[in-house]
Amino acid sequence: MRRLRIPAPAPAGGPRTPGSRAPLALAVPALIAVAFLLLPLVGILARTTWSELGTHLSSPGVLEALRLSLLVSFCALGLALLLGVPLAWLLARVSFPGKALVRSLVLLPMVLPPTVGGVALLLGFGRRGLLGPWLEDTFGIVLPFHTSGAVVAATFVAMPFLVISLEGTLAGLRTSYEETAASLGASPVRVFCTVTLPLVAPGLAAGAALTWARALGEFGATITFAGNLPGTTQTLPLEVYLLLQDAPEAATSVSLLLLVIAMAVLICLRGRWTGATTGRPARPVRPADDTALPAPPATGTAEPDPGPAAPGERWPLHAEVTGFNQLTLDADPGTTIAVVGPNGAGKTTLLRALLGLTPRARAALRLGDTDVSALPPHRRGVAWVPQDGALFPHLTALTNTAYGLRAHGTPRAEARRTAQQWLDRLGVGPLAHRKPGMLSGGQAQRVALARALAARPRLLLLDEPLAALDQTTRAHVRHTLRAHLAAFGGVCLLVTHDPVEAVSLADRVLVLDDGRALQDAPPAEVTRHPRSPWVARMLGRNAWPGTAAGDGLALTEGGRLVLADRLPEGVRALAIIAPEAVSVHLDKPAGSPRNVWPGTVREITSAGSRLRVLVTSDRAPDLVAEITPSAALELGLADGVSVWTSVKATEVSVVTL
Repeated sequence: MRRLRIPAPAPAGGPRTPGSRAPLALAVPALIAVAFLLLPLVGILARTTWSELGTHLSSPGVLEALRLSLLVSFCALGLALLLGVPLAWLLARVSFPGKALVRSLVLLPMVLPPTVGGVALLLGFGRRGLLGPWLEDTFGIVLPFHTSGAVVAATFVAMPFLVISLEGTLAGLRTSYEETAASLGASPVRVFCTVTLPLVAPGLAAGAALTWARALGEFGATITFAGNLPGTTQTLPLEVYLLLQDAPEAATSVSLLLLVIAMAVLICLRGRWTGATTGRPARPVRPADDTALPAPPATGTAEPDPGPAAPGERWPLHAEVTGFNQLTLDADPGTTIAVVGPNGAGKTTLLRALLGLTPRARAALRLGDTDVSALPPHRRGVAWVPQDGALFPHLTALTNTAYGLRAHGTPRAEARRTAQQWLDRLGVGPLAHRKPGMLSGGQAQRVALARALAARPRLLLLDEPLAALDQTTRAHVRHTLRAHLAAFGGVCLLVTHDPVEAVSLADRVLVLDDGRALQDAPPAEVTRHPRSPWVARMLGRNAWPGTAAGDGLALTEGGRLVLADRLPEGVRALAIIAPEAVSVHLDKPAGSPRNVWPGTVREITSAGSRLRVLVTSDRAPDLVAEITPSAALELGLADGVSVWTSVKATEVSVVTL
């Protein structure tokens, strides 16, 4: 018996091809580079007088310089956070003219010689600089040769590390979190403080650590702009500079202290800022049709903030959508509209237009008597559940569900009580204290649905809310959702690819294609007379578009279909053929069928107690037949078997387009 060979695990540094070796021409220069970087550090360690290390570091001058360095570096960090965090958000989230120039200005202190930076600060903030005289005359502030000047110099050279680190983290953050928070009624500032900042905390911490370490070691800009005054601007790097002239051994000891601090910071970061892999798989990001939240529109003529809907209120919908989507929507309170169509038809764009979250389309939206078109997303009273749920990963299921209520000012206890009730209704009450990472896909989707319903919106937008649920759970949640929608005082738009959801939940079905409405009718009408090939196929029917010619249709995909009733010449139409109306034969049938084609079986799938057989042909479009398992066994059907298919002309339904 052969023994199973288990391959050894890949090295921690990353995957490695078995037997591979680094080419000598690359390995030798790489080792020289490592030695080049390591040798100066080894020199400090070798030249340090360890027996006098404590004496050197505890001397009054060093302790005073250390105190001043800590004061300056932490003040610089605070100033960098105050100014750099908004700047990083602006660069990551907003498109504006001159953005590339602003980013270049952020990077400039990193490549500028420190002494040149100090000269620039003198010419900008010095007593004879551009802003210095005004600061001195108005506020009595003189920055050069003052501790505040050392803080400004350290901030100037260190803040880029914070901005770059945080901008990269913000750029990688899914905007669906912030958009969902806005749809629940959270203002932009609340979204930033309660959603954005917690989610980018690792990148913010990494940038802050690098900023502090860089400010602690700043020398050139400080001595040029703020001078070298003991107790005022003489930080540790400046102390090292002076000690090199009078006490080299003490200078080496202080240098070792700064080296240890810098290495400790880098070890704590563990490659977060430098781009090294951490062994964790990258989280997939679902692309959206936009990459940033649009700026809130001007509200000079806007209606007042409607706030959350009160129980018993009724909110009809009127929307005129322009841009990529071109349609008008009118619906009475309590109406549920299923939005269906192929990928790229504009379903999600329609929802985002109603939310005010996309520049691709704009909605003139009226809910009841309130025109909310000019209101920002958080004031529209429109809640949505995106495809991925977008649960806030740093909050529990309970606090996620209570988020919208808290954003509208509901007291914490009442918001949590209401949130727990909604979680119980959707069958996830026992999971209230779990975070999203501890929930299955179906559980997370139910929590996202509870969160949207708990916010008491006037318009509810659901983007495939049940897609992640299994069949049993889907039936339960569908029943709960149907009961809620029956008493809902607003309008619900439900994007779905499931015909059962469309029929069981919706009062109307809106069929979109290329941003336009092809059909807007009750589910029974759409089922009987679908005007879209995609919808007909979604309902399990064969759909062949074509043009009337003679006694049949010249099919768009090639071939000809004979009809029982003649159409006017040249009329565009859609032929609908039920799979059970298709007959499958091993030999060419004789008799009444007027539509007969040879073909090949390409796929056999199960559909309940019957089988669906896909037959391809060079004389007609692909055709799906539905037969019993016994019939398939009798015919000996399998992939690749040649067959004949036939359809009676009387079995073909035609919808003119």
